[in-house]
Amino acid sequence: MEDSRRCHNRVLLLLMVAGLLAAWLPFVNYAPNRLVSGEGRALWQLFPAFWLLAPCLLLILSFVPGRVAQIVTLVLAEALFCLLVWSAGRAATELAQSGSALARTSPGSGLWLWLALALLVCSDAIRRLASHPVWRWLLNAQIWCLPLLLLLRGELDDLSLLHEYRNRQEVFNDALVQHLTLLFGTLIPALVVGFALGLWCYRHPTRQGPVFTVLNIIQTIPSVGLFGLLIAPLAGLVLHFPVLSRFGIAGTGMTPALIALILYALLPLVRGVVAGLNQVPQEVLESAEAMGMSARQRFWQVRMPLALPLLLRSLRVVAVQTVGMAVIAALIGAGGFGSLVFQGLLSSALDLVLLGVIPVIALAVVVDALFGLSLALLKVRQHD
Repeated sequence: MEDSRRCHNRVLLLLMVAGLLAAWLPFVNYAPNRLVSGEGRALWQLFPAFWLLAPCLLLILSFVPGRVAQIVTLVLAEALFCLLVWSAGRAATELAQSGSALARTSPGSGLWLWLALALLVCSDAIRRLASHPVWRWLLNAQIWCLPLLLLLRGELDDLSLLHEYRNRQEVFNDALVQHLTLLFGTLIPALVVGFALGLWCYRHPTRQGPVFTVLNIIQTIPSVGLFGLLIAPLAGLVLHFPVLSRFGIAGTGMTPALIALILYALLPLVRGVVAGLNQVPQEVLESAEAMGMSARQRFWQVRMPLALPLLLRSLRVVAVQTVGMAVIAALIGAGGFGSLVFQGLLSSALDLVLLGVIPVIALAVVVDALFGLSLALLKVRQHD
């Protein structure tokens, strides 16, 4: 009797209690136009109380042990997540029919909190259910299938964020191309320079101190400050050598942004290369040498495969960091989603800010997930 009353999943219990409290927060905000914050509408004001069924069942499941309870928890949490997304679109459609053409319905704080809690419940259930890294990745990825289907079918078209997207579709597409240019324009050169510098530091341990000191100093400079420091030298360089402008080099724009982002990326990459090569067991190298492998063969066939997971983790950190920092690069004319964010802030248009912020978050999640899949497949391959 005493064991049946004991909570078997305190994480789920805490999340659902927080979710029930979040029900009193605004689910959506309804405003007469895009520049006004509007008034909040709670979920219970828009729909009947049946939506409370899933949270209440999840609350009960926190006291139920066993694998079956975890499977039911995952299914219910995923259904709740999809229901919340659909409900937001449905509420926007109903409010649009009763208001003017300028009226806007945007997600409220309650909706954002509920979506985050549902995802946390899904993540916790997946962690408890699956130990295999590839299965965990697949279970996390499938959560987004139905919400993406709702988006593609137009169920969310009446939300103010989608209105903003339709009004600025060409600007959005240009920002996406610019943001991806900043990402890949940073990762490829940074990987080449970082690997070479890391290999040099590995082969000459006495030089690691000065190199890491310089890279640490660069890392401590605020991003806006580093972008600003590069404007004057590059502008002076183009002034003395006008031919450089033909190659797109200028004091503002992509050039200083890419240089700054590459400099920021070097410290994690160099550390990852050095740490990855150093963590290869000496016994493995001695065994490879005993098998008759040359120094080059030992490096490429033994050291690098064993150091690759740590190098990929460092590259993963750099990629996600670059996606976020590229937003700041819009201040010096590099474009990207940061331009939408700062335009929205200047015009006090929250939807325009979200039009820049949400794709950045989505891009960071996708990049992180792709690296996570690569690491999971690499782990499975090494175990096989």
